[in-house]
Amino acid sequence: MPMLQKVKEIFDKKPSLVWYVKDIENLSSESALESILSYGDWQDFLKVKEALGIKMTKSIFENIKSKRRVNLRLATINYFTNYFAKYA
Repeated sequence: MPMLQKVKEIFDKKPSLVWYVKDIENLSSESALESILSYGDWQDFLKVKEALGIKMTKSIFENIKSKRRVNLRLATINYFTNYFAKYA
């Protein structure tokens, strides 16, 4: 799934969120959300939630955390698991 324009705008304003990516245009939604959850702040999360919708954001997050290797910190996984359980 290609990244939405609004999500790309977050990275245009804060390129440090995807410092490790050469081609931002082909960044998957999973990688984009993972970067925002790992390196972004609350406002970045709210922007991506607005762009994708809470159901889609939750779905992408569930896909990220269900993988064998997860790059998110345990505290981040715990927080957003509880957040989406309550609000999505």
